[in-house]
Amino acid sequence: MQSDQLIVFAVLAATLGLFVWNRWRYDIVAVGALLVVTLAGIVPPQEAFMGLGHPAVITVAAVLVLSRGLLNGGVVDSLARHLTKVGDRPWIQVLTLTGIVALCSGFMNNVGALALFMPVAVWMSRQSGRSPSYLLMPLAFGSLLGGTLTLIGTPPNIIIAGYRREVADEAFSMFDFLPVGLAITLAGVLFIGLIWRLTPRREDPSGDKELFEISAYMTELQIPADSKYVGRSLHDLIVAGGDEADVMVIALIRDGQYQRMPSTYDVLRGEDILMVEADSDSLKRFLDVTHLQLAAEADSKAEAREKAEQEKRAEKNGDADKQPDTTESNGDRRAERALAEAIVTANSSLVGTSATGLSLRERYGVNILAVARQGQRLQQRLGKIRFAAGDILLLQAREDQLQTALNSLGCLPLASRGLRITAPQKVLLSSGIFAAALALIALGIVPAAVALVAGALVMILVGLVPTGDIYKSIDMSIIVLIAAMLPIGEALETTGGSRLIADALLDIGQAAPPAATVAILMIGVMLLSNVVNNAAAAVLAAPVAIALSRGMEASADPLLMAVAIGASCAFLTPIGHQSNTLVMAPGGYRFGDYWRLGLPLSIMVVLVSVPTILWVWPL
Repeated sequence: MQSDQLIVFAVLAATLGLFVWNRWRYDIVAVGALLVVTLAGIVPPQEAFMGLGHPAVITVAAVLVLSRGLLNGGVVDSLARHLTKVGDRPWIQVLTLTGIVALCSGFMNNVGALALFMPVAVWMSRQSGRSPSYLLMPLAFGSLLGGTLTLIGTPPNIIIAGYRREVADEAFSMFDFLPVGLAITLAGVLFIGLIWRLTPRREDPSGDKELFEISAYMTELQIPADSKYVGRSLHDLIVAGGDEADVMVIALIRDGQYQRMPSTYDVLRGEDILMVEADSDSLKRFLDVTHLQLAAEADSKAEAREKAEQEKRAEKNGDADKQPDTTESNGDRRAERALAEAIVTANSSLVGTSATGLSLRERYGVNILAVARQGQRLQQRLGKIRFAAGDILLLQAREDQLQTALNSLGCLPLASRGLRITAPQKVLLSSGIFAAALALIALGIVPAAVALVAGALVMILVGLVPTGDIYKSIDMSIIVLIAAMLPIGEALETTGGSRLIADALLDIGQAAPPAATVAILMIGVMLLSNVVNNAAAAVLAAPVAIALSRGMEASADPLLMAVAIGASCAFLTPIGHQSNTLVMAPGGYRFGDYWRLGLPLSIMVVLVSVPTILWVWPL
């Protein structure tokens, strides 16, 4: 093994290890790896950042903008509204939801499609009196299956299409993935409909508890100065809440002093703040009985009173020039305030920051009333909690501003109160633009990147994607990851590293039929994509597939297809794909839950896809 190969393999091993460790974001790790191979002289400096202009990167960015346009246009929302009529039978709900999200994922970003249907799944489960856990994991897996249908369904397909250009006259086209993708999607959806009972159930047998199996919300309650509990003990307050209100007081804050696990004999004072842990139903019952205030809501009202007093003083002083316009503020006070439960996504601006640090109330008009985190008890003040992906928040804002605030913060609404899950109804316009872009690709008039960028630009010009949302709709971490990993994948090939891996695979499968080699490659990539980002898995495995085809003196097409399918089907862990991560907290899943449904589904995908690939794309 040559020194260049040793360096590349060492960098790849370190990169994969850091991906799994998840201490730093995968795009930062990828950029670091790119710098190492560049400084080592393996990647020429003038080629280090050429990945940013690669057609795969441009195509992924354009697809993300188009997906936002389809969401804003209400295309998916119009489908979602009809799903509320499918009935209460669980297998029908699973089949219908999984099938629809798979169809949508074939033509838009997987996470975007999942985001639109998650609230529908939660609503359906609550109407049926069941846990959302039986719907959310099948929904996530359906979004992954649907991504295999078309070129633009998932980043691995786009990446593999680009690599195909290296060994053939042209890249894979828009619907070259359809025969194999359709076979595993249909089989996968039906399979999930049959084995959905393997989905872990996370619910209380009595059915009375909150359907989200999460550690309860941590929130802050304030004792009003005129409360009847002032001068009485904490025990009196808890008893008054009743047995049905399952509320645990975990701290008392008085005059800025934090007292953990206070005694039930502590005497309460006005303006005391209690940090409590409870599910949303218990919290509501407790507030209804005791008439305490949510601390964030009390602070908001105090600020409004202070602002009103300042306006009155300014009016009395006759300072007309400095007197603020009260029309909007009066309207704000009259506006109905709505509550919503929302989940923090991996790309949310909240991740790693606190409510105080972001000035949420001042910038977005949002109060954080409570926070829940899977498997953890939060004991910090609400304003100081640093949010993490998967946290569930109880938010309050003006009803007409709540959806805008959620979009700006990168949060997805789950179960909402006073929040309608809708989008602007421009279905025909958005679907027409998207269909035109697909037609340009399918007819071969222009390359996919050009057609999709043109479609994205038209959506921006007609207002389907506001200019302020253009870059918000693009997941820059994915863009940077792909752009950084492409030169590393090229280095794996130019140093002969991919050839070494291919020779090892040939030695393993030399006594086996060619179909076994395709299956081994697919399984290897599938396992890799369960611990690293699927785009990174595709970039690393594609050069190996090409080298393997040369060693077998066979077509690279079936091997590249095997890589695309393997990279897209990460069903075994919650970290394999953002869709899996997104449903973890609202479904109440644990890390080890995914393989129960994911392992049989992965085996089914291999059994169906390998013969289909070899039939459509023979070696």
